[in-house]
Amino acid sequence: MEIFKTPFSRAYWQYAVRDFKKLRTLVFSALMVAACVALGYLQSIPVVNNIRVTWGFLARALCALVGGPVNALVFGFVEDTVGYLMNPQGGWNPFYIFTTMLGVFTYALFLHRAEVTVLRVFLAKLATNLQNVFIGGLGTYLFYSSKGYWVIVGGSAIKNAIMLPVQTVMLVALFAALLPILHRMGFLPNQAAKLRLWKKPEWIGREKARKEERAEPWEG
Repeated sequence: MEIFKTPFSRAYWQYAVRDFKKLRTLVFSALMVAACVALGYLQSIPVVNNIRVTWGFLARALCALVGGPVNALVFGFVEDTVGYLMNPQGGWNPFYIFTTMLGVFTYALFLHRAEVTVLRVFLAKLATNLQNVFIGGLGTYLFYSSKGYWVIVGGSAIKNAIMLPVQTVMLVALFAALLPILHRMGFLPNQAAKLRLWKKPEWIGREKARKEERAEPWEG
């Protein structure tokens, strides 16, 4: 499977469309929708005061990793809609659907067809939490709250800042356990078969190759 340093190439998006059309991608996405709904019924994790960590983001990130950014948009819409229909608490809010779609899309940009590192996982979670603060906060302001927008953003920023390290650790643990399995199943390229702490600079790899060449015995 092809791997890309960044998603900013035509080839990357061509593969993203192909990955979306694969039957196994659609089946995996359907399983992740079911997983999100099931995880929504699990007890949330208390962190501090009324701040609690839920579980659905794990299945969303996993689907983004496997399915890619095109699949992520469809998955986010379906998952949020099905989740609301299965557990219709509060009013329906299109901003929350958009936030879910954007969040899964962002996970995919960082993780799909890439070398999965702890740094990438952290940056992906940071980006999605920022979206929750500003875009999710806008949805709350427009639909539910009588408070000012920046008051909502301030409270959400504190919550998401506290949740960020906890959620990152949860994602790192999940990927460390499942990346080898997903690779053996053919969902991931060789470079994503194992979670890495960081990506080694290219010059380190070249230097190692040169040393190995010099170490090889000469055959006359």
